[in-house]
Amino acid sequence: MISPGLISTYSACSDAAGIAGNLFAFLLFVSPIPTFRRIIRNQSTEQFSGLPYIYALLSCLICLWYGMPLVCPGIILVATVNSIGAVFQLIYITIFIIYAENTKKMMMSGFLLVVFGLFAIVVFVSMRLLDPPMRQIFVGYLSGATLISMFASPLLIIKLVIRTQSVEYMPLYLSLSTFLMSISFFAYGMLECDPFIYVPNGIGTVLGAVQLALYSYYSKKSGEDSREPLIVSYA
Repeated sequence: MISPGLISTYSACSDAAGIAGNLFAFLLFVSPIPTFRRIIRNQSTEQFSGLPYIYALLSCLICLWYGMPLVCPGIILVATVNSIGAVFQLIYITIFIIYAENTKKMMMSGFLLVVFGLFAIVVFVSMRLLDPPMRQIFVGYLSGATLISMFASPLLIIKLVIRTQSVEYMPLYLSLSTFLMSISFFAYGMLECDPFIYVPNGIGTVLGAVQLALYSYYSKKSGEDSREPLIVSYA
């Protein structure tokens, strides 16, 4: 029989990993602020793409829903981090729409409506058509898929770094935050025995480690510092 003390320690470690993941995720959420300060200052979105924020909002909303007690009880720290992330992405998208050209403005507004529509469909299907076990599996697969695809998106940046042998578009703090957040939620998912959390974050941990290794190699080779992240069409 497992002692109450061991259970308490196990729970404390799980909570600590989840809280750490929330803190490191916050660093990721605030990382685009320099880009949007530039947009506001110039009153133009220039060549920046708003699509990464649209996709990030969809991912945050689905993962937020997965962390809710109605879907998966006991992982409220997943809901908290993604609720904060959804608010940040919505703010960024709003600023982008305000300062975008008319064509981009309409396109981004349309994508935003699609995101809310898809999220509403996910909530409706999971609540009205599925029982609790199937609801958790259905939303879990969706959240895992969106997380994996988000973690895979830096592969384009990694390819760019290798091709140019420059870390200009791969800031150290961004790669480090991604790695620390991923490894924290990987530990949280393992402690909670939830593959929908530890599998995508395990992949994120590996990709984050690859980014840090590339940064170390190419920054020493070129002797340069990375610039602030500018999210462009290839990101």
